[in-house]
Amino acid sequence: MNDNFKSPDYFDVDKLFTEEQLLIRESVRDWVRENVSPIIEDAALEGVFPKHLVKSLGEIGGFGGFLPLKYGGSEIDFTSYGLIMQELERGDSSIRVLSAVQSLVMHTIFRFGSEEQKLKYLIPLAKGEFIGSFGLTEPSHGSDPSSMKTTFKEEKKFYMVNGSKMWIGHAPICDIALVWAKGDNDEIGCFIVDRNTEGFSSAKIDRKWSFRASETGELIFHNMKVQKENLLHKTNNMKDLLDRLNIGRYAVAWGSLGVAMHCYDIALKYANEREQFGKKIGSFQLIQKKLVDMLTEISKSQILTWRLGVLMDEKEATFEQISMAKKTNVDMACMVAKKARSILGGMGITGEYPIMRHIMNLETLITYQGTEEIHTLITGRKITGLSAFK
Repeated sequence: MNDNFKSPDYFDVDKLFTEEQLLIRESVRDWVRENVSPIIEDAALEGVFPKHLVKSLGEIGGFGGFLPLKYGGSEIDFTSYGLIMQELERGDSSIRVLSAVQSLVMHTIFRFGSEEQKLKYLIPLAKGEFIGSFGLTEPSHGSDPSSMKTTFKEEKKFYMVNGSKMWIGHAPICDIALVWAKGDNDEIGCFIVDRNTEGFSSAKIDRKWSFRASETGELIFHNMKVQKENLLHKTNNMKDLLDRLNIGRYAVAWGSLGVAMHCYDIALKYANEREQFGKKIGSFQLIQKKLVDMLTEISKSQILTWRLGVLMDEKEATFEQISMAKKTNVDMACMVAKKARSILGGMGITGEYPIMRHIMNLETLITYQGTEEIHTLITGRKITGLSAFK
């Protein structure tokens, strides 16, 4: 299907963005149109990650753009970063995940790393010469990182790490991984692990119905020896770890909005072309109601997400606000995508249109970066002052 996407903007939200922000959005939109749209349906159907796009995405600043120029970034603001996530996930979740995970790895090294570590890793990651993974989620613990089972023990010349991480983006193909582990007295360590490190291995998760064009897998550590210079961060403060989740959740909030906008645009165009009973189906009341409901919810999320971007740029966004935006936008995108599928009828389940691919990807986003239940309870704790967690 040709990608002639037109961004819905019922409340002139574009006027809230700067000229530079809109230019960044359009350049990424063009890149998606030229590089992703022609190949992504086949890639998803075949379950193949389009690895050839990695360096191309790096060339347009798709990795860690908010970092300083010195470390391979473009010094863009977080609103611009959000717009990049919006356009990449409109192409496909696998491409947004590629950018977001790489950017999360880079931001974590930038936040905690020594100058030597920054110079060694950030520029190759920015160029797409290295692919990074972020090893936090475990087979038994996703939304509860305080219960992680992966451990580290300090030896004379190295750290010994044992355990595993599950559902990790790019695990099967990563060149480096940031691995979080627990030490004595609940101390938390983060290590930069090169693929050739002794005791390190990875496995691919196959037979996925969702994120089919994304490389997802497991990181395995069996008496893994990590050199002392590869310790990135050590802390007793769980907030240092939880703070890392904000960037990923922020990316999902923008990305899911991009999916919803794409599904709405396709449904609107289809409704104005498809005829039944001698009339375009867009003239039917029930079809119009679906389109109106879709656009209404998209418009609400556009304002919410723009405001979140402003708060991020002002360093005033709270993790509770990011959490609400992630949950709200994913819920909204699920509704929009399913209504779009119904408007397209039988064509909505075919590879001629991206609707079903988006629906399957959204099923992962519901639990990705914290389940909807976790985000509900985060908001509940904030507004009542009472925790429903243990």
